Amino acid sequence: MGRVKNRIDYENLRNARILENQARLSSLGLQKTLSDLRSLTSSAKAEKGRTQKRKHDKKVYGTTDLRRSDRLKHIATNSSALKALPMRRSNRLRAESSELISSKKVKGNTDYESEEESSDGEKRPANAPFVKIKGVNLLSLSPEASARRCHSKGRGSIYDPVFGICCHFCRQKKLCGEEDCKRCGTLDPDQPCIGKTDCSVCHSTNGVFCRACLKVRYGEEMEEVRENREWMCPHCIEERGIKPFWICNSSLCLKKRKMAPTGIAIFKAREMGYESVAHLLMEELKRRNKLK
Repeated sequence: MGRVKNRIDYENLRNARILENQARLSSLGLQKTLSDLRSLTSSAKAEKGRTQKRKHDKKVYGTTDLRRSDRLKHIATNSSALKALPMRRSNRLRAESSELISSKKVKGNTDYESEEESSDGEKRPANAPFVKIKGVNLLSLSPEASARRCHSKGRGSIYDPVFGICCHFCRQKKLCGEEDCKRCGTLDPDQPCIGKTDCSVCHSTNGVFCRACLKVRYGEEMEEVRENREWMCPHCIEERGIKPFWICNSSLCLKKRKMAPTGIAIFKAREMGYESVAHLLMEELKRRNKLK
């Protein structure tokens, strides 16, 4: 009971003090001042929001000038002048493609066409695609490119969009690093690239591999493939059922099978005693088939 009585006394004293403070504020006129300030600030904010409301001006693009870069500001806008502008290229293409391959006796445009079949209708090997160059009598590598071409024998060190043949696995369209390759050394389109493989059955891009990918991904040597005229790519081997579970392990083909790409799996394969990534995948597929 004593605690309850003390609490009631405290509440009465507190309420009396609050009433006393309110009476003192009203006598000084502070309550009115606070209400006036609050009304002023609220009205000022509302007025500011109305005055600073952003207006949207609709542009009529048919009457406004087009924005152009500094390169085009001082050039006539007619189509003939714009067609005469050089193509914009990346630093890699500007430094390698245009510098390393120099043309001699150029007449007209240097357009090219690549076809799987020659003019007589015969299917060409995949490592010797038909390249038809318009208006160029002779193409040759620059001395710097010739000196650098054989630095990397595995995949090549020079990118060439015309004469380079794309590897099915690494998808690098480079000139090969083989010293005796006439196609990549002298840019002769009628010669095959000896640094890329060709399937004896399909003659398609699925059977084109560079030296490095052939060794690391499938455990085969380029010299043995050249001597074997009946060499078949993994796609044709799988279709004919010659090697069970022998498949192409490129990222494109694995995704078609709804399998995750292996990435750099050669170190894991060699640690486990396999010759290549394809041998490792073949054993894994065999184990999965036994578990089913």
